Amino acid sequence: MANNPITGATYLLQGLKLILRPGIRRYALIPLLINIVFFVGLWVLGMGALDDAQAALIDRLPNWLAWLHWLLVPLFYVAGLIIVYFTFVLFANLFAAPFNGLLAEAVERELTGRSARPMAWSDALKDLGTSVSSEVRKFLYFAPRALAILLLFLIPVVNLGAPVLWALFGAWMLAIGYLDYPMANHSLPFPVQRAQARTKRWLALGFGGAVMVALLVPVVNLVVVPSAVAGATALWVNHLRDQDT
Repeated sequence: MANNPITGATYLLQGLKLILRPGIRRYALIPLLINIVFFVGLWVLGMGALDDAQAALIDRLPNWLAWLHWLLVPLFYVAGLIIVYFTFVLFANLFAAPFNGLLAEAVERELTGRSARPMAWSDALKDLGTSVSSEVRKFLYFAPRALAILLLFLIPVVNLGAPVLWALFGAWMLAIGYLDYPMANHSLPFPVQRAQARTKRWLALGFGGAVMVALLVPVVNLVVVPSAVAGATALWVNHLRDQDT
């Protein structure tokens, strides 16, 4: 019963509760501040671009599909918001990555009484290069697959199912993106991380889906990144960590 999306979704709420604990709060502060700055900036820039793109898409719609306008517009905005938020997550995590690793370390220590590799704030700065390269690696995995799905939005009729495919892919990417922090603390390479996540695919998709939905909720989305890091670490500890023993 553990490998189901509902259980996975609950880990985001667990993450929110974890970052409020006294021993973890200070490690969540910097990721939280970075999250707020990037979110506000991207929202202001992204929504204007989204309106322009929606108008261009409707203008290109064939006359015989004009009756689908009522359906395509909300689907486009859902897909567009996911794209905007994915861009936000990529850039926010790029800057917050060293501190997200520290947060994952603090959560694992809180939950288990031990950690993979004890770190200090100075260690986060020393690991900046490694953290950035990890984010770039995730982006190189994400980009070609995302582009292939986004191209489906340009194909009439096929584009009706593209938002569903994009949502599933987005949930998967968010899941493995945040699971990377506790797994990387244990020096697990990215292919191994993906393989382990696939053993609990529905659990991971439920967690990633919850993160995706939370990103769309005003105010709540301001605390998503540190909550997701903490929640992914709890998911790792409870369901995936034993695969390395």
